[in-house]
Amino acid sequence: MNSIMNSVFDIVTAHLPPKRKTTPSGWTSFNAPCCIHNGDSADTRQRGGLISNGEGGVSYHCFNCGYKASWQKGRNLSHKMRKLLQWLNCPDDIINKLALQVMAEQENDFVKKQILDIPKFNDVPLPDDAIKIADITEFNKYSVAVLEYMAKRGMNLDDTNYYWSPSLGYRDRLIIPFYYEKRIVGWTARTVADKQPKYMSEQQPGFVYGLDEQGHNKIFTIVCEGPVDALHIDGVALLGSEIKDQQALLINRLSKDVIVVPDRDDAGSKLVEQAIELGWHVSMPDWNDSINDIGDAVGMYGRLYTLHSIAVNSESSPLKIRLRAKKWFG
Repeated sequence: MNSIMNSVFDIVTAHLPPKRKTTPSGWTSFNAPCCIHNGDSADTRQRGGLISNGEGGVSYHCFNCGYKASWQKGRNLSHKMRKLLQWLNCPDDIINKLALQVMAEQENDFVKKQILDIPKFNDVPLPDDAIKIADITEFNKYSVAVLEYMAKRGMNLDDTNYYWSPSLGYRDRLIIPFYYEKRIVGWTARTVADKQPKYMSEQQPGFVYGLDEQGHNKIFTIVCEGPVDALHIDGVALLGSEIKDQQALLINRLSKDVIVVPDRDDAGSKLVEQAIELGWHVSMPDWNDSINDIGDAVGMYGRLYTLHSIAVNSESSPLKIRLRAKKWFG
């Protein structure tokens, strides 16, 4: 076990409450200090747990309020680990010294990892015979159905270069290309009919939709799950409900305030926790209960109000985010 690992683990352990026990599996249990800071009553049942492992990591998990904090080799001391140490009454000067030690000893490896982790995306062709929606001259029941779907969803021709293909398998789908550095590196084809699969996609690992649109004039970047939602508010999309490490890296490289808007479902609640772990903002506006995502909000309120409501309801406090999430997810 390396010296940094010893320092982090030893300092956390040294500030644990005297009343604690260690299980055969390696967990040290004690009264969790985090609960009262996260909207729950004080823990009296030793629901806090700390463990180290052979891979050089230290993890804390509260089985009462759900607070988590961890440190792994190659990473700086996270905001959540700093908070845990403060709640354990560790002096600020010791916390700062530990953070500087970790940063100094890991800086070279950290920089190398960042460089290596920046994904590279290859050019990808669109489906056969794909043409821009604006260039359609063959108006049949399939192309008209795609145009009607766009109108229903409030999708405009100046949002992006939407495509359609008359080829079998794609003729009842709206094709949205994925751009990166102005190159097409993937696509998704969304059916406008009632059939499965809903989406047919060509997607490269680590890709984030909408990065090219996050110019220097933007103060913040809104992160959502799907590309249509991203198009409505000029944000970026994860193309799923989980933030991958490479995606977080690409988004953080924008050097903007990041606001995550989760869908109102179980996957969205997990996305909120990931956003908190990354230190990002989360917005869950006071929309009608029938609204599940940004697309629904745009359909009811329009783009301008939806964007405004996201911005003014942005929150960075983990406690306030979690309290808001209880109402948002019902």
